[in-house]
Amino acid sequence: MKVLLIGSGGREHALAWKLAQSPRLTALFAAPGNPGIAEHATISDVDIDDQAAVVAFCRDTAIDFVVVGPEAPLVAGLADRLRKAGIVTFGPSAAAAQLEGSKGFTKDLCAQYDIPTGAYRRFGNASEAKAYIEAQGAPIVIKADGLAAGKGVTVAMTMGEALAAIDDCFDGAFGAAGAEVVVEAFLSGEEASFFCLCDGRTLLPLATAQDHKRVGDGDTGPNTGGMGAYSPAPVMTPDLVARTMTEIIAPTMRGMAKNGMPFSGVFFAGLMITDKGPELIEYNVRFGDPECQVLMMRLKSDLLPILFACATGTLDTVTAEWHDETALTVVLASKGYPGAYAKGTPIEAIPAERNDAKVFHAGTALKERKLVATGGRVLNATAVGPTAAIAQEKAYQLVDGIVWDNGFCRRDIGYLAIERENP
Repeated sequence: MKVLLIGSGGREHALAWKLAQSPRLTALFAAPGNPGIAEHATISDVDIDDQAAVVAFCRDTAIDFVVVGPEAPLVAGLADRLRKAGIVTFGPSAAAAQLEGSKGFTKDLCAQYDIPTGAYRRFGNASEAKAYIEAQGAPIVIKADGLAAGKGVTVAMTMGEALAAIDDCFDGAFGAAGAEVVVEAFLSGEEASFFCLCDGRTLLPLATAQDHKRVGDGDTGPNTGGMGAYSPAPVMTPDLVARTMTEIIAPTMRGMAKNGMPFSGVFFAGLMITDKGPELIEYNVRFGDPECQVLMMRLKSDLLPILFACATGTLDTVTAEWHDETALTVVLASKGYPGAYAKGTPIEAIPAERNDAKVFHAGTALKERKLVATGGRVLNATAVGPTAAIAQEKAYQLVDGIVWDNGFCRRDIGYLAIERENP
């Protein structure tokens, strides 16, 4: 099977690494890719924002299957365009991708189908939003409605933070994503991520994970796209997984189908485990980044037939088996992230891949045949071990073998899981 992978981040490197192991794969292409993905795939310079060009590339190259990694092309309708051209594609339609593309859309769906989530209101101007916040008080959550690369959410612990977040959204800090805001009740508990494939009629639960969104040790500082993650999430007991499927995932699948936009792809549910049980914080409609990296390290099954079954409505014919070990990834970011950072800084050395450890590329490129950092989040040092503590130790051994003067990372990824192992 000839496969085209869309994307260029750490998530896509992990997907490429896993897809390349499939005996059913005959050729793997990636656009735009990165130097890490190039170890497993032929890189194409096709412009992924030019949907007609992507379709033409697939026809010219006789691509059998397209896997869309990031959210932006899905929200823009790339999967629709490819399917219209007769190309089997993994990823939801633009209509279904509103689950990630619009926070308000998802909250409205939750209200319509009694899916547990925090109380909310939607606002199109700052004055009404501020009046509501002043009436509700802090802590409170402010979200830019649209895609903001993981940075459009403010968990405001004070009124000052909340009102400043409203100003940021309506003053253009997140571009068009902030033209509307969703103000939500603050949910207290422990966060977890749950991944489940859906072909519109059948659900295939995958695995759980937890990530560290804040930039600093001890979960301090501003939110980021994610500074590290591990899987499985110890907080997600079998009972909580069952409740998540019954109370959140299954009603979403049925509701989307009933509303005329059946969902095909991956449900990435961000959850808060409250005193009442799991409640939905938000949906993403693609694999997480860096959660995908730890999921792929744990996945025992061949990924390619699973994704293909999801895309062809035959998800009931496949299963997913997992290694029991813990996988943990540490994100190395450019100094200054999530604020301004230098680009093009040299990466001098990366440790070689082992059976239990690998560095995935996220924001990298080759400049004059030398590896350089081009993004905020640049490398993902990922390892597996029989316990979270051992996985963490192996991951930081990888980190310490990376030679990159402009990089930094948190040194406490996985601490919640380790605390549970050593009560």
